[in-house]
Amino acid sequence: MAYFDFAANPPVDQRVLDTYYKTTQEFYANPNSFHALGLASKHKLDEASAHIAKLMGCDQDDIIYTSGATEANNLAIKGVCERYKNRGKHILISSLEHNSITASVTTLTKQGFEVEVIPLDRDGRVDQDELKELLREDTILVSIVAVDSELAIRQDIESLAHYVKEHSQAFMHVDASQAIGKCYIDYSECDLITLTPHKFYGINGTGALIKRSNVGLVAQIDGGRSTTIYRSGTPVVANVVAFDKALTLALNEEDERTQKITAYHDDLLNFIKGYKHVHINTTKYSLPHIINFSITDITNARFADSLEKHQVYVSAKTSCCPANMPSKLVFALTHNKALALNSVRVSISHLNSADDIAAFKQAFDLAYKETFHE
Repeated sequence: MAYFDFAANPPVDQRVLDTYYKTTQEFYANPNSFHALGLASKHKLDEASAHIAKLMGCDQDDIIYTSGATEANNLAIKGVCERYKNRGKHILISSLEHNSITASVTTLTKQGFEVEVIPLDRDGRVDQDELKELLREDTILVSIVAVDSELAIRQDIESLAHYVKEHSQAFMHVDASQAIGKCYIDYSECDLITLTPHKFYGINGTGALIKRSNVGLVAQIDGGRSTTIYRSGTPVVANVVAFDKALTLALNEEDERTQKITAYHDDLLNFIKGYKHVHINTTKYSLPHIINFSITDITNARFADSLEKHQVYVSAKTSCCPANMPSKLVFALTHNKALALNSVRVSISHLNSADDIAAFKQAFDLAYKETFHE
């Protein structure tokens, strides 16, 4: 079995799992309780939060824990726009955003907000000249994904955030879910940052929105006491401690992991390029953990199924997209519906082995020859 769908969900690192289990056994008391066990849990929670803040270059009070990136994105988009609607109702996003972003802004259009999409350049990066043209006095939010989930294009977040900060009143939100542990980005001029540990070998069902102190939000979940006024719910100590462990490992081991992934990426990319009916969709700005390609005259689902017969698992598109629908991200880059309908995503990990690469090549060759009778 060879797994190449790590961008959707990787396995939990055993060290993270061990940390999670140990914390659940030792710090099970509610951190909001005022007895000794509750205070011990609160101390453990604060200790982990302080370390996450240090790693992310923010204040501890900036961290809002959520159930995942989807909730964090909803809170960022809706929370900011509802809080600052008196300043304006204009929102800018890229065409590479996750569905949790596009669905959130769609909801806001029903409340009178105007949403515009910033075009991409030929390499899939947000066109900074277009951003300059679209930015208005009534723009209150710009949301740009750091690294998208299908093409892995690394946006120039530093330059984009700096321009937004210098030339507008708008807040800058960045969805960094696919970037953490895969590349360095300076988020110092970003006002809101989304991340989730399940994208870097952590526990599912946990996420965070980093919100700078200069930003206000309208809470989207009402209830009892938490670590912040912006999101109710009893803090899950073990989730936060495991979050810290996964983040620490991801950043400390980033170079080592990337070196291995890059070697596998280059090997597979050169192999795939050798087949004439293949079009490579990823660009020079794509990170090495994803190869996205389309095969002419065959649906991506059919080709993925052919690979699965040989126990090689890839993704026809992101797991949150409906079946039989073109990839909106590939279409945004290529403007070609056929390529968008037939795109296949191969996401690579440091956990892959040379045997996995060999299995992929063999399965790909067999599936290709079955399709084109070559």
